[in-house]
Amino acid sequence: MFDKMISHMQKVLLLVEDDLKLIKTGRAKPSLVEHVKVEAYEGQVMPLIELASITAPDPHTLLISPWDKTIVDKVYKTLSAGEQSLNPVIDGDLIRISVPPLTQERREELVKLVKQRLEAGRQMLRQLRNDTKKDIDAMEGEPGVSEDDVKRYLDDMQKKFDEFLVKLEDLGKTKEKELMEL
Repeated sequence: MFDKMISHMQKVLLLVEDDLKLIKTGRAKPSLVEHVKVEAYEGQVMPLIELASITAPDPHTLLISPWDKTIVDKVYKTLSAGEQSLNPVIDGDLIRISVPPLTQERREELVKLVKQRLEAGRQMLRQLRNDTKKDIDAMEGEPGVSEDDVKRYLDDMQKKFDEFLVKLEDLGKTKEKELMEL
């Protein structure tokens, strides 16, 4: 009965999780750039993770080594023009990105951004819960569905919703902790 709701709620969690991955923490992580879309070959746009190996040899440096050395310039241009305000440097066949540590003020701004993203996730979860509640309420009075069944369905739905809310909050706490670490 709740398969559709659970499936959609899992998608919401994945969406929020992916959204949170894009928020820089002051540490060099491959996830900062692995989903950046690069136009590598005449109109063919691919995520960077499919075009290069991405490593973080230390907490403040990312190394990107394209497997096809002819696309180094294209990767560089894409990263330079990206929204993440990264400053890539070409180093032979590699691209090196220095990730500066965050100031305390910037960390606090990013925590606010995390909270905004979490609230958006909560709103999506609430909407899914409300849609499912409408479906359950519509079952009331149908043959073979008692008031007790409807009440049990509503209780089960609320438990599922609460589980997903806890998972969402855990994502947020993890990201906030990551941001506030020096």
